Amino acid sequence: MSDADKSPLMKDGLGVHAIQRIANSLALVVPGFNARAFQKEAVRGLDELELKARVHHLIAILHRHYNLPFKKLSKYLQDLPEVWDRGSAADNKAGFAAWPLIDYIATHGLQHPREALQTLEKLTPLFSAEFAIRPFIQQHTDFTYARLLAWCEHPSEHVRRLASEGSRPRLPWGMRLPQFINNPEPLVAILQQLKADESLYVRRSVANNLNDISKDNPEWMINVCRSWLEDKHEHTNWIVKHGLRSLVKAGDVRVFPLLGYAAAPDLVASDIKLNKQRIAVGDALTFSYALTANQTQNVVVDYVIYFMKANGKLAPKVFKLKNMILVANETIVITKSYSFKPITTRRYYVGAHQLAIQVNGKEVARTDFKLVD
Repeated sequence: MSDADKSPLMKDGLGVHAIQRIANSLALVVPGFNARAFQKEAVRGLDELELKARVHHLIAILHRHYNLPFKKLSKYLQDLPEVWDRGSAADNKAGFAAWPLIDYIATHGLQHPREALQTLEKLTPLFSAEFAIRPFIQQHTDFTYARLLAWCEHPSEHVRRLASEGSRPRLPWGMRLPQFINNPEPLVAILQQLKADESLYVRRSVANNLNDISKDNPEWMINVCRSWLEDKHEHTNWIVKHGLRSLVKAGDVRVFPLLGYAAAPDLVASDIKLNKQRIAVGDALTFSYALTANQTQNVVVDYVIYFMKANGKLAPKVFKLKNMILVANETIVITKSYSFKPITTRRYYVGAHQLAIQVNGKEVARTDFKLVD
């Protein structure tokens, strides 16, 4: 396969062309910045590094070439958006070039929170500062929290989103925020201001924040969603639906009534029919079942596989099937297959397994099967 045929990798977003853009843009705003010397050092050893390693690599090199105290440097960096080379619009990784510039603030500006947060506010439209803001939340909690609240009213959707995305308790790829995992109450004031934001970009972040909270504080989060639904606002309803998605997938029966589904589904489920009782690793299990509704109702139908684990115990995993309206006296038949082909994210162990069907979080049928070599 030629290089031209290879699909671009994530790390390519911080390749040679990105380094050129960084160098040229910084030379326009940072006095004494030697673009040529920076590029020469930055590309050395770059090919061997993956994406996040490239971020750290470039941060270290930037620090050697800035040669300015942070307070003075931050004022120059705040002018960067006016001259920033955004790269090709067709390159969906072009924004990565700003990542090391922004995370530099978290690495070298942590002792100067006022200037650092002012700089992150200016730079976050280039590439979200959601990772860089988190050390400030940890080490300068009150000061940063006050800034997050103020950002909720900022005219830029990028800055408003930073208030929500940066405070997510379990942001993927970012450090966790144990204070919000243990007590999400401070997040209410932020999310409350943004729950009806005009920007979908912001509202999606609010939903993701709620979804994070649900993993550690489900009851607290459900109560917040219940109070929000009293507003009967289209945007808020959408946020609640997406914020509850992990609890829906987990089959938490408390959330289904909030989303308009029957608390107690009124239906009859048939036995589950399997294509075979013994499934070899690498084969697919095909199953079918029928649901007959006694009355018209909204339902969420999932299936659950109880996988044998290394310790000999069964552990359930919920998989989505369908959201639907069942009409009174209607019978529907659903057929589905699950492949036991080995994958890197799941290891299969031979032995007794179980398959269950659940409707609105409640199990309505279950059967046994075996996985064999």
